[in-house]
Amino acid sequence: MNKLLENLSIDKNVLEKVIEVENNLQNVYNQIDNIAFLNSLKIIEAFKCENISESVFASSTGYGYNDIGREKIESVFARILGAEDALVRTQIISGTHALTVALFAFLRPGDTLLSISGLPYDTLHEVIGIKENQSSLKSFGINYDQIDLINNDFDYEKIKMYLESNAVKLIEIQRSKGYSTRKSLTIDKIEKVVKLIKEVSSQTIIMIDNCYCEFVEDKTPLEVGADVIVGSLIKNLGGGIAPNGGYIAGRKDLVHLAAERLNVPGEGKEVGPTLGQNKNILMGLYEAPSVVASSLKTAILTSKLLEDLGYKVEPRYAEKRADIVQNIFFGNREDLIKYCEGIQSASAIDNNAVPMPTQMPGYDDEIIMASGSFTQGSSIEISCDGPLRDPFIAYQQGGLTYEYGRIAVLVAVSKMLNK
Repeated sequence: MNKLLENLSIDKNVLEKVIEVENNLQNVYNQIDNIAFLNSLKIIEAFKCENISESVFASSTGYGYNDIGREKIESVFARILGAEDALVRTQIISGTHALTVALFAFLRPGDTLLSISGLPYDTLHEVIGIKENQSSLKSFGINYDQIDLINNDFDYEKIKMYLESNAVKLIEIQRSKGYSTRKSLTIDKIEKVVKLIKEVSSQTIIMIDNCYCEFVEDKTPLEVGADVIVGSLIKNLGGGIAPNGGYIAGRKDLVHLAAERLNVPGEGKEVGPTLGQNKNILMGLYEAPSVVASSLKTAILTSKLLEDLGYKVEPRYAEKRADIVQNIFFGNREDLIKYCEGIQSASAIDNNAVPMPTQMPGYDDEIIMASGSFTQGSSIEISCDGPLRDPFIAYQQGGLTYEYGRIAVLVAVSKMLNK
């Protein structure tokens, strides 16, 4: 044990502190386990109802016609997410891609897109046209407006007034915080604002960016009235096993439009080869409740430990969570960099690499990113990143198992404190 700790540069004092912290977290961990159990029940029920068998693992190539496994997967996802239909495809390369497909599928020239959760995530800026790009929604004549949150909640009065005065085709809500300091949005808040929107403007499409949020709570946005939700399979729902992919789920007519945008008008969901990934997608989904629970426990441990060490954190360890992201406000460049270096050095893959602040596509600031994952960009495994700008916040996600998440935090804190 001592030799292993030494080889991984884990400070024994940090380990003792972690053990002390964990003794105070069992009640919070139990709540996480209860949600994981409920979501596991949903998955087993869906697998049973759709009669998932080994034959579903069969692959298709080329056009992907008549892929029974793909159809079963999409029916399983629809059941679990509370959707009429779902599009689950490896041809979707990221959460941003899934959102882009959905936005271009649902919006037409002259339509208005309204964000009611403030400025969207950085990688959507060129998609929307907030930042100039000749392929943006703006370049196709689609209007954009936004309403900021107030005290980490929706500005209900302003939303109501805006909808009474303007025709809005689609409202976009980003549940997770992105690179911002606001809180992520819980299902309770989503339910309240959805009810308001439906009362004022019943034809407006409500689309939820659900990335990082799946299986964190016991309900989905679709179950409280949203029209469509979008996410990535290299985050929560892929369980660390799906090698890529994304999903768009909700109303059947909207899923049909998204399929035609992703593929070909007139062919929609009928095409798209699975290329041997059906088994991985189903296994990832099967593992997802447990993996999300491990990620949440890792985040809660991080929150309590770093707060005890004097850092501001968000959310705090006992707060209700909407996603797997843990913010740590380091307040200085060096601590942020050292912490990310520690996460990288405790990762399974590329643990000898040293993350360096650099410019990345879609971002204005230099980004430091630790992600030693089996699947490139799979933040559900264990990752930590952040923009090099004041107040120097780390955005930590993941932990395929609590044990690996715990090790990563031990190494990161040891490296930071012993810099």
